[in-house]
Amino acid sequence: MDTPTWSIAIHGGAGTITRSSMPAHKEAAYTEALSRALQAGEEVLRSGGQALDAVCAAVVMLEDDPLFNAGRGAVFTHTGSHEMDAAVMRGDTLDAGAVAGVTGVRNPILLAREVMEYSGHVMLSGQGAEAFARQSGMVFEDPAYFHDDFRHRQWTEVRDSDIYRLDHAEGDERKFGTVGAVARDVHGHLAAATSTGGMTNKRWGRIGDSPVIGAGTYANDRTCAISCTGHGEFFIRSVVAYDISCLIEYGGLSLEEACQHVVTDKLMNMGGEGGLIAVDALGHLCLPFNSEGMYRGWARPAQREVSIYR
Repeated sequence: MDTPTWSIAIHGGAGTITRSSMPAHKEAAYTEALSRALQAGEEVLRSGGQALDAVCAAVVMLEDDPLFNAGRGAVFTHTGSHEMDAAVMRGDTLDAGAVAGVTGVRNPILLAREVMEYSGHVMLSGQGAEAFARQSGMVFEDPAYFHDDFRHRQWTEVRDSDIYRLDHAEGDERKFGTVGAVARDVHGHLAAATSTGGMTNKRWGRIGDSPVIGAGTYANDRTCAISCTGHGEFFIRSVVAYDISCLIEYGGLSLEEACQHVVTDKLMNMGGEGGLIAVDALGHLCLPFNSEGMYRGWARPAQREVSIYR
């Protein structure tokens, strides 16, 4: 098979996502939203644009959609606010930018890119990141913009307890609400972007793996680009994204072999649940997950697919 000149993959979270629990209208809404985000990234790549621009375009679409736990759809914290995390990395220079615990920023992924390109740092957090965002002219929104009745109802059920919920899962469901994109462009460069609202009722400024370079997000033109979604504490402890890159660079594994080893062996043995999307230096894609489902999509010339279930 000819190596694709460009390729892209996106995700909108993983977890207990089954056909039996998904009403037809909701499935259609998720499928359409994923398709729109995928198309935004595709259009950049088809026109010869950069992988970095493609992954940011796709993630912005997902952040703007309240279906996903990022940006506008971010879940509520213990104090009733929204604290968002995001990261972006480019594979040609290994430059990276990340923000953690930001409030009010419409598109945290664009702020992460601003950090990468103009701050001289890799990660900014909280009020400092917000001050940098205002200085940089980032768009802010009022709390009402981030309010979603379903998210709010889920939070009110647990806000007076020490219980936190993974994304907006109900009952015994487990959902890991993170969005992300990875891409290879026609110039052979890779990029990765990840954004999340974290866990419902999270406390103490908890930060997951999404903004941690090497854990939830990583890109290196020599190996691969990765964006993860899952129980962040396990992904941080396993340094998942960089581990896959190392298995390719130092272990000689293929992208699929490296991803399967980390997701189905290493993570599961620790009790970690979730998935990731990956693209390697040749444009090969891999979208593994050890949960029941993952909102996902991928495309390359003449091929395109959007899926939810296993």
